[in-house]
Amino acid sequence: MKINHFLIVAGLLLTTAVARAGDKPDYAVSNIPAELLKNANAVVRWDETRFELTDIDRAREIHRYAITILNERGDDQAEFAESYDKLHSIESVEGTLYDASGKKVRSLKKSDLSDYSGSGGGNLIVDDRIKAHNFYCKIYPYTVEYQVEIKYYYTMFFPRWVPLKDEHVAVQDSRIVVICPAEYKFRYKVFNYTREPVVQTEKSTTSYTWTLNNTPAVEEEYASPSWAEMTPTVFLGPDQFAVEGYKGNMQSWQDFGKFVYALKQGKDVLPDAVRQKVHELADSVQDVHEKIRRLYEFMQANTHYISIQLGIGGWQPFDAKYVAEKKYGDCKALSNYMYSLLKEAGIPSCYTLVSAGAGGHHMVADFPSSQFNHAILCVPLKADTVWLECTSQTLPAGYLSGFTSDRYVLVVNEDGGKLVRTPKYKLSDNLESRRTMATIDAEGNLSAVINTNYQAEQMDDLEEMVTSLSKEKLMKILKSELDLPTYDIRKFDYREVKSAMPHIYENLDLVAPNYAQVSGKRLFVAPNIITRWTRRLATEENRKFDIVLDYEYHDVDTCEISLPAGYQSESVPADVDIRTNFGHYQCTVKVQADKLIYYRSLEKYSGRWPAKTYGDMMKFYDQLYKSDHARVVLVKKE
Repeated sequence: MKINHFLIVAGLLLTTAVARAGDKPDYAVSNIPAELLKNANAVVRWDETRFELTDIDRAREIHRYAITILNERGDDQAEFAESYDKLHSIESVEGTLYDASGKKVRSLKKSDLSDYSGSGGGNLIVDDRIKAHNFYCKIYPYTVEYQVEIKYYYTMFFPRWVPLKDEHVAVQDSRIVVICPAEYKFRYKVFNYTREPVVQTEKSTTSYTWTLNNTPAVEEEYASPSWAEMTPTVFLGPDQFAVEGYKGNMQSWQDFGKFVYALKQGKDVLPDAVRQKVHELADSVQDVHEKIRRLYEFMQANTHYISIQLGIGGWQPFDAKYVAEKKYGDCKALSNYMYSLLKEAGIPSCYTLVSAGAGGHHMVADFPSSQFNHAILCVPLKADTVWLECTSQTLPAGYLSGFTSDRYVLVVNEDGGKLVRTPKYKLSDNLESRRTMATIDAEGNLSAVINTNYQAEQMDDLEEMVTSLSKEKLMKILKSELDLPTYDIRKFDYREVKSAMPHIYENLDLVAPNYAQVSGKRLFVAPNIITRWTRRLATEENRKFDIVLDYEYHDVDTCEISLPAGYQSESVPADVDIRTNFGHYQCTVKVQADKLIYYRSLEKYSGRWPAKTYGDMMKFYDQLYKSDHARVVLVKKE
């Protein structure tokens, strides 16, 4: 399968590309079509990726692009950055800066390139590095042109063609060319692209070309679908591939799972001392959930997360024995270690790949490929399934958090891989229940004791802070995050309830000077103290894309405010009860003797709605804002 004429073919193709505008590229801004300047901070003048598979475990890519920066908001697009490591190397980088007329200003020198480690916080052993450069031009408009050549020593990943790189970036000319041996099969899936690729066969190779021309900039709307749903995108993936001697196939999720399983096979042997500890913890326990909890907490107490990204270590877990001895590991190693502990206890489990984080909900389920960035553990039982996040030293057994919940994952065993979904935390799960007892004096000063129960995803961010920050740092955050003009926290405390549906109880004791406005004989009081709706949507008369919200929750607030003596109500907001496709909001305010009683409930739904309903959502949000900011007017009794 080895092919040696790549440089000749690619060089001729690149020469042809440059010759489009003559012997020299013409990047004069005056040549940009007027329709591409609308709503754009930058315009891609020319972007070409040429990817050639030269062997089952070898590939080469040449990426050349030029982008015109129209204003300072487009400066981020001007920076060049490319990573490399043991499995792919950067062979060359070229760069040139042009002024508005298309005249060359200067070229990149080899000494201008920055080269730094790609490791982030918590990494221990990495071979990932980044070459970067920026001309730092501030005379607008200007154009930067870069060309980078990359060698790949594995073929697990093919490039993804996303010609519209970001919002407010238009595209004048973009293309991707994939060249492979004529007998080699690869797969592709297109979004928002109706044409078939141009296919050309020459001797022993076949090329596939996708192109896009003169496409205006896209503006990302509130609650938009994934970028691939909104813009032209081509996913590419191999059938057969190889990584450092391991061969695999991605024709199906089952096939890909077999490759993943082979990477971890034989890595579940525990030291004798750990095996003994497993039996000490689990053998006397009858309930399987309790066994899992004990072993999970043992794993948490005796390991910590450190990423190890070295060659195939980016996909292959370290031995369970290594983790037991070193007491650290990355997501793969820790998940495999937990798998090994459970196996020793006679509890089968499955190593599981997931796309974690905010973007992980939008995986392309019908295109088998490595779309994952994290590993967890799945423990299938007779009556239910227990999911374990093995990189956290604080989350309770069985709780995934919003980091990996409600998305497709690849569950792997000896039979291969199977795509399933992790649990979705529902409206009733993601509960915030708040009870406030407050007092307002005659000068309008407020003192309040606020007790809040945060449950499931409502507690995710708070749980991370409570378990990782000192009391002093927590106090600093509390003194700056509440939506009050001036206030002080007198004391606070937190109490965690660890379970598969965890809670955090928060108790705040605060004072807010001049909270209520005193004006003559009147007192103006906002009954909603710290749970006000703040989002107001911009008018979008021509919204293009569906509305997508992945997260649903329920907030319940009850507040009792003791009022200064001698006042009576003059104006009290009417009861509110709003039911929409996006949520259900209820609010009541009562003044009884010297007390103000406030109740609020907001159910915020997840789902997908057509673009034409955006006006209804905007109206709903405006109603929330208005009701949450309403005030009671009290007047002194005559």
